[in-house]
Amino acid sequence: MDSQSAINLAEYMNGSIRNIMATAYKNVLSNPREAKFAFKMQRLFEKSEKRRKKMAESEGLDVPPFLISSISTTCNLHCKGCYARSNGIAEDKESDRKATLTPEQWRHIFEEAAEMGINFSLLAGGEPMMRKDILEQVAEVKDMIFPIFTNGTLIGPSYMEFLRKNLNMVPIISLEGTAIGTDERRGQGVFKRAMQSMEMLKTENLFFGTSITVTTENMQLVTSADFINQLRGYGCKIVFYIEYVPTEPGTEHLAFSDAHVAQMEQVLEERRTMYQDIIFLSFPGDEKALGGCLASGRGFFHIGPDGSAEPCPFSPFSDSNVLELGVRQALKSPLFKKIRAARALGWEHTGGCTLFEHREEIEQMMNK
Repeated sequence: MDSQSAINLAEYMNGSIRNIMATAYKNVLSNPREAKFAFKMQRLFEKSEKRRKKMAESEGLDVPPFLISSISTTCNLHCKGCYARSNGIAEDKESDRKATLTPEQWRHIFEEAAEMGINFSLLAGGEPMMRKDILEQVAEVKDMIFPIFTNGTLIGPSYMEFLRKNLNMVPIISLEGTAIGTDERRGQGVFKRAMQSMEMLKTENLFFGTSITVTTENMQLVTSADFINQLRGYGCKIVFYIEYVPTEPGTEHLAFSDAHVAQMEQVLEERRTMYQDIIFLSFPGDEKALGGCLASGRGFFHIGPDGSAEPCPFSPFSDSNVLELGVRQALKSPLFKKIRAARALGWEHTGGCTLFEHREEIEQMMNK
């Protein structure tokens, strides 16, 4: 990636963060406690942007504003097509589970990340709310915001107290659309339990959102005004659309084509205009407009349960560990550099995840 491309990407991502925080601030003005927190984070993230820029100029190191971190190797559900189970992150038998960093180790990693100007880490698993011990340590890193991608079934009085105390921990409850779609993939009664959690969060005036796996079959439904109005009624302030990655053979038809990506971006722009009080985000989104895949440290990277630095959650390959090397050195991973160079040779965004589609090439890079 040439220097001009790097500058354009940095400007785009920094601008996106500013827009997200500005929208979040407007959305919580009626709640003094949340508004005070959002205003504080706006100022903090302005400093973070300067830190990232300084590191790029002084060290030639492009620091991404995001991380994705899988902190849990267990889950209380067995969702169809689960990425964490297909990649070996979540296992039922304790003997089959990967080693997991301690709560203190996770806190140390995020403290370093915050010092470098990284603003967010999406917390995933497994089910992250099965590791409250880790969440309690992570919550002490007040210079970062941690969206918790959860199935929503474990939110009760204890977690409500925790979330009231730590506004930097933001629940993102996963759905598949309606009750029929959600229960069909996640299990009977999961949709109802998730809605109950949303009701509790709304009652407490807490900032939260939802994550929706979007496919060629449900895209029209989950982006419709009727569906978004339903989410709005429950109090959702963020909607993440995660493009389906065909980890199960025979489901390739559910993954987006370039035409679907373009259509999705157009619909989201319309929804952003229509709903000023909701933040709409898509992943991976229209990466072509940003010069290709944002993984491998270009826009973010994934930290596995054992601290392994991986290109993204759908590409579980690693040649470095953040516990051993730290975040700064992990960003200099030879594998990350190879992938970023290969991206420039014509790897394109199709099927929800470029790296998943090119997993054989990445494995060859590892072997070399």
